[in-house]
Amino acid sequence: MQKFIDTLRNQIQKTYLGSPSSIDQLLCCLLARGHALLEDVPGVGKTLLASSLAKSIDASFSRVQLTPDMMPADLLGYTVLSRDSGEMRFQRGPLFASIILADEINRTSPRTQSALLESMSEGMVSMDGHRYKLPEPFMVVATQNPNDFLGTYPLPENQLDRFLMRISLGYPSEESERNLLQLRPSRTMLGSLEPVIHADQVIQIQSEIDKIHLSDPVKEYIVNFARATRESDQIDVGISPRGSLALAHASRAWSWMQDRDYVEPDDVYQLLVPVCAHRLVIGGPSTGTQWSKAANIIKSIAHEIRSPV
Repeated sequence: MQKFIDTLRNQIQKTYLGSPSSIDQLLCCLLARGHALLEDVPGVGKTLLASSLAKSIDASFSRVQLTPDMMPADLLGYTVLSRDSGEMRFQRGPLFASIILADEINRTSPRTQSALLESMSEGMVSMDGHRYKLPEPFMVVATQNPNDFLGTYPLPENQLDRFLMRISLGYPSEESERNLLQLRPSRTMLGSLEPVIHADQVIQIQSEIDKIHLSDPVKEYIVNFARATRESDQIDVGISPRGSLALAHASRAWSWMQDRDYVEPDDVYQLLVPVCAHRLVIGGPSTGTQWSKAANIIKSIAHEIRSPV
């Protein structure tokens, strides 16, 4: 199955010319059954990266442009009266797809943002006393501009905690930007992308990743890091047990992508910032500056914790 992921990575690189590490982190979220939050300034390719991933997988895809006037029913669906049968029938919303691109999630109201909580945690939607199962695999790829931009509603902490990773794309290299001007991949290449992996194969890989060995010393390393964030004087709220679980499962997926069947301490270390920085509460408004501060604190704590050999 490794060859399918390599093919998927190579295809995304044809359209998204930014950092390869961003692609790997996004693939890691997919394989770990997680959700990804792509955050950066406008114009660095957040939507392009998410769309390239969705078009490369043979699975249902839905793109939702989130706006301030959007209501929860616009995402989840609503119940209507059927003229034929005279019964109430549930009309499914765009959330009922395998890959969801939630574009500019922090431009919609907190009420609509909260509509995603159950689906991201349990893969279910509750409506009018009934629960509906979402398709598998299920992944939300949300994009957002920094919260200090005008017209944004910062995501609450419990919503941020549902994202496996917060990925900052950054600017492309000088060479990549020159190629960008020449190729214009969003116009010339995105529409021609064909699926290179089927949804059933993604589910199979996810099952393989569940079997990746996580040794006791690596488990202790994760727990010690989480406890250190809770005890730090610089952090108001540290990593929760859900954050520890997320770090462990993301590390399993990362090691699988490195063609190993066991997790090394370096796998955990590589993912500390993307998995944990957005989960910390360090006081003050939630801005890009706060996230950078959280990332620096995480690196400082990681250097103080003894890593297993």
